[in-house]
Amino acid sequence: MDMESFKASLEAGEPPAGLSPLLEALWHDANGEWDKAHRLAQDQDNETGAWVHAYLHRVEGDESNAGYWYRRAGKPHCAAPLRQEWEEIAAALM
Repeated sequence: MDMESFKASLEAGEPPAGLSPLLEALWHDANGEWDKAHRLAQDQDNETGAWVHAYLHRVEGDESNAGYWYRRAGKPHCAAPLRQEWEEIAAALM
């Protein structure tokens, strides 16, 4: 899947089959389903999962918790607009 088709899938009622759990988390986040996105991200015990988890806590407005997850991800605390970080993460996951 490329970025264009991933973004187009956001208009569907459910995520496309075969997405990785972290891309599915970003899909749910983009559709206002933070809890589903968070559950998927927290189930991934690796640096990439921590990165998505950090982003989701930024979305939530919990910068302190986001900072913890950025450290676990080995990433600096992001200050970019949320949409920009979402796209950066999605591109990295593809």
